[in-house]
Amino acid sequence: MREKVVVKSSGGIGLCGALAIVFIILKLVGVINWSWLWVLCPLWIGFALFGTIGIIIIVVAIIAAMLGKN
Repeated sequence: MREKVVVKSSGGIGLCGALAIVFIILKLVGVINWSWLWVLCPLWIGFALFGTIGIIIIVVAIIAAMLGKN
């Protein structure tokens, strides 16, 4: 008998990517008159989340090191 191999892939741009594309199109068409800083704002969400989690990990590690010295 042959085994079935199922390959699943999670792809796509996600909500933030779709929102960024919508904002970019609206900016280029002239519907919105926002700064490019705000048009590209949905792309920051991943970086902000990654940075926040990194800071939390660092703070917890420092606190654990301080408590371990006592």
